[in-house]
Amino acid sequence: MRTFINKKETVVKKTRFLMVLAVVVFSLLLVVSCGKKEEDTQQKAEVEKAQVYKLGLSLAITGPTSDAGNPYSKGVEDYFKFVNDTKILGDDTIDCTIRDDQYKTDVTKRNFEDFVGQGIVFYLNYSTGSTLGLKKDFEEVQMPCIPASFHAGNLVDSNYIFLPIASYSEQVISLAEYVANNHEGGTPKVALFLHPSAFGRGPLADTQAAVKAGLNIEIVEVVEHGKDLDNTAMLKRLMSKGVQYVISQTIQSPVATMIKDASRLGLTAKGFGEAGKITFMGAHYTGGNDLIALAGDAAEGYFWTTSYTVTSEPGAGTDAQLALAKKYSRDDKTANSHNYANGIMVAQVATEVIRRAKAKGLEINKENLYAEMQAMNGYNAYYPLTCVGPVTYSNDDHAGVDYLQIYKAVDGVFKKVGAPITSEFIKKI
Repeated sequence: MRTFINKKETVVKKTRFLMVLAVVVFSLLLVVSCGKKEEDTQQKAEVEKAQVYKLGLSLAITGPTSDAGNPYSKGVEDYFKFVNDTKILGDDTIDCTIRDDQYKTDVTKRNFEDFVGQGIVFYLNYSTGSTLGLKKDFEEVQMPCIPASFHAGNLVDSNYIFLPIASYSEQVISLAEYVANNHEGGTPKVALFLHPSAFGRGPLADTQAAVKAGLNIEIVEVVEHGKDLDNTAMLKRLMSKGVQYVISQTIQSPVATMIKDASRLGLTAKGFGEAGKITFMGAHYTGGNDLIALAGDAAEGYFWTTSYTVTSEPGAGTDAQLALAKKYSRDDKTANSHNYANGIMVAQVATEVIRRAKAKGLEINKENLYAEMQAMNGYNAYYPLTCVGPVTYSNDDHAGVDYLQIYKAVDGVFKKVGAPITSEFIKKI
């Protein structure tokens, strides 16, 4: 009888133990399960909280001016990749759709309309023609836009276009001021070599206005170049008129043809303002490594201006540009292009206004980004390494970097000539 009771008690104890153990295990599983659900919920919330900001860029990756547009597009693409990869905006990302418009305004317009339909909050454009053509569209949809065109006319009757750097007019006038300040012997005679479009003609009236305002140069002739493969007749005509300086506002290829012809004819000045010779100069899209690649030794002594830093000058900007190009496996030509820097810079500005709006807890939309653009001045100026001066905008100033650097081709690379400058006469006209 005693043995039976002991066995019974043992069975009861074991049963109670197993029940307790089952309860403990179930409780642990429940805790783990709840914890897993909380973790999944938290991760899901974080994913849902992360925002994707839509931007658009339409430009000439192929076709006319693609020598500038192609590296420009790569600069934009690489910097936005860098923003996302390094979490500059935290978990938020930028999705910039880049489309080739082949320099055709009607294609650009269709691209822009499609981008707007996708809900973009910021737009990057390219050509002078399409920027002028879409000016009213930007006003209608109130879309902040940075073009690759530095045409001063983009800003006339416009509230939403922002030039990245000083206008073509300011660039040409700054070169003319450099001529006036450094020429020896009377009033220097200058010819303007212009692209036959609004892009090229833009600085003409402003430069003429600067002369009327007291800029001490004489504009002897204005040449709108065609597709001539030989500039011999033109160069001899300019020489016969005593022209010593040619300032170009066009793209690299016609300038390369002209300076190669001048070199072949022995007309290129060895030093600035050499008597009986011509000193060649040009604005942003006429120079850089692309010009040297096209013209070779004939580019030696060419004076060029832009607001961008160049990789032939050591510095933090050069290091950053080359590192970005290496990170995304770009070839040396792209890595060292000032138009690659140009593309990086507009992407930097777009990213910066998004970052500033986020820091204020604002919704990232076109209205708030436009306001941040207008506030980018004074203590709020933006200093990207890609430029020789700060980016500043305000309600009445939509030209970004006011400073320009004059460079000179020396031993196959462009080197700085003095410190960055601003135009004196642009303020007078």
